[in-house]
Amino acid sequence: MADIDVLVVGAGVIGLAIARRLASAGLSTIVAERESSFGTVTSSRNSEVIHAGLYYDGTPLKAELCVAGRGLLYRYAEQRHVPHRRIGKLIVAFEPREEIALERIAASARNAGVTDLKWLSAAEVRALEPALHCSSALLSPSTGIIDSHAYMLTLLADAETAGAALVPHTRVDRLTRTPAGNWAIHIEGEPRPVLSARRVVNAAGHGARALALNTEGLDANRVPDVHYARGNYFTYQGKVPFTRLIYPVPVPGGLGTHLTLDLAGAARFGPDVEWIDEIDHSVDPGRAHQFAAAARRIWPALDPERLAPGYCGIRPKLSRAGEPAADFAIRGPADHGAPDLVTLFGIESPGLTASLAIAELVARKLDLAG
Repeated sequence: MADIDVLVVGAGVIGLAIARRLASAGLSTIVAERESSFGTVTSSRNSEVIHAGLYYDGTPLKAELCVAGRGLLYRYAEQRHVPHRRIGKLIVAFEPREEIALERIAASARNAGVTDLKWLSAAEVRALEPALHCSSALLSPSTGIIDSHAYMLTLLADAETAGAALVPHTRVDRLTRTPAGNWAIHIEGEPRPVLSARRVVNAAGHGARALALNTEGLDANRVPDVHYARGNYFTYQGKVPFTRLIYPVPVPGGLGTHLTLDLAGAARFGPDVEWIDEIDHSVDPGRAHQFAAAARRIWPALDPERLAPGYCGIRPKLSRAGEPAADFAIRGPADHGAPDLVTLFGIESPGLTASLAIAELVARKLDLAG
């Protein structure tokens, strides 16, 4: 078996950010990815939003990592010329009774250290977005959008420049200990370990729980259950009269069906929240009616015939339907007792925004800070 310093399992945006951080510290690093390329599952199935950190009361790690990660991500995108734009967003109370939800968001944002939110009256909202009719809104100027594929490609390029290697079509299905105390890496289809690593980071996304349960010395009671919430997106075939992201007040399990724009100005509505038992990335065209109803709250003049099924992402949640939102679970040796191992569970939104801050946290948990 070849010996390396660290194996990162999973080449989504989180795994790539971690690999970049660890390889840049001089560690020989391999990223194992079961798919044919990087970022083809959760990391490519989201709104591509750089979140400001508004919603995370009760989930302090999400709040901390979102705010820290947002600053790191904007700086990184500027320095590495990753396409992005600080577009801003409006969180809208369509009716006066929804304003209490805006008050809660404003309080949550203050608690997280977000200081630039602005409360707008209906008239002030119309001055910014004439097609938007509401009771009031919060303006978040720190919210932005980013080309997530270009971001991941740049992370990978940085990691490879520092000596890391991406190995696709490689499903790590078991971790055991070698006599020397390192991690023996077992992959699907091979009868014996193919590699040993001093450290392992389990950033396998939807596969993280299964791998954790097949990790020698990791107590199964410290491996959380995972619940799947599918978020569907419908695209809009035509121009929309908005220049900012438009969000309703949050709903249980998500932020509500909102309007986002990509860097070319194309619009999509979503995601909704659909609790499912098995991973399935199909989008039901029959959901168009409810999407049209949600979208018309934002834009009453919307033509429902121009809505088309787009794509979906599946959130690996640590809370069930009806339960309070669960925090990220990023656990190192001090948390679970297994040496030289970090496991990441429940990395959903704001994972993209927080990715660089998550990488720093993983380095600290492996005693590699600095």
